[in-house]
Amino acid sequence: MTTSKPSFSQRHPFLFGVALILVAVVLLTGATALVRLWLFGGMERMASEKIGLVRVEGMITSSEDVVDWIARLARDDTVKGVVVRVNSPGGVVAPSQEIFRAVRRLSKEKPTAVSMASVAASGGYYVACGGSRVFANPGSLTGSIGVKAELPDIKGLLDKLGVSMRVIASGPYKTAGSPYESLTDRQREMLTRMVMDIHDQFVGDVSEARGMERGEVEKLARGQAYTGRQAKELGLVDQLGGLRDAAAWVRSQAQVGPGVPVLKGPPEESAGLLRRILGELSLELSEGGGLRLTAR
Repeated sequence: MTTSKPSFSQRHPFLFGVALILVAVVLLTGATALVRLWLFGGMERMASEKIGLVRVEGMITSSEDVVDWIARLARDDTVKGVVVRVNSPGGVVAPSQEIFRAVRRLSKEKPTAVSMASVAASGGYYVACGGSRVFANPGSLTGSIGVKAELPDIKGLLDKLGVSMRVIASGPYKTAGSPYESLTDRQREMLTRMVMDIHDQFVGDVSEARGMERGEVEKLARGQAYTGRQAKELGLVDQLGGLRDAAAWVRSQAQVGPGVPVLKGPPEESAGLLRRILGELSLELSEGGGLRLTAR
C-alpha cells in the first residue's frame, strides 16, 4: 500500500493561508484599480464634455503644479469650463502672481469661476481675482491686500551673549535683512521701496482684473481682511455662494449638463501598492498681513 506525499498546503497550512490572503489582496487591488481606471479615467477620456477643477490649498510657496494643471485644462478641448477652488491664507509673492496670471489667461479662453473656501486672503485673493466670476461664502475670509517684509533681528540678543558677527559685503545694501545686524536708514528705505513696488503691482492687478478704479482699490488695500459678505458689498467678489454655486455657473456658461465628469487637479501623489497594503495591515502672503518677502 502506497501513501501519497502530503501537499504544501497540508504540510504548511499557516503559510499556505497567508499566501492565499496576499494573492487575494493583490488581485482585489488590481481589479479595483482597473475598475477605477475604466470608470473614471476611461469615462473622462471618452466624454466629449468635461468640467475642470483646480485646487489651490494652503500656503502658496510654489506654483509649478497648479500652473501646469491649468495649462493642461486649457489645452483640453473637451474641458468646457473650470472651477478654481481657493483655500489659502496666501504665501510668497512670485508664485501667487504666476498662478494669478495662469487663472487670468484661462478665464479669457473658458468660463472660469473661483470658489473661496474658508479663506482666500492676500496671495489667495491675488489668485482668486483672476477668475471670470468670483464666489465667496458669506463667512469666507478674503481681501488682506497688502505687502509686508519680515526681518528677524537678533543683534540685541547676541550683544547680551557677547557674540558678534563680522560680515564683509560688496555694498551697503547686501546685508539688508541680515538677522545679525540692525537695518540702517538707507537699507530700510530701500526695502520700503521694494515693498511698495510689489504693493503697487498687487493693486494694479486687482484693479484691472476686477474692473475697479485704482483709487477705489487703494482705499481697500490696507492689509485688512474682509468677510465674504463685506467683500461682495465692496466689489471684491461677484457673488455669494459655495462650490456648488460656482460649478453651476460654469456649467451654465459652458452650456453643459450637471452630469458631466469633473477633472480634478493638480494630481496628488499616491502611495505605492506595497505601502498601501502594509498600511492596511498595520504644505509669503499671510492671512493677517499680506505678502511675505523672503530671500534665502
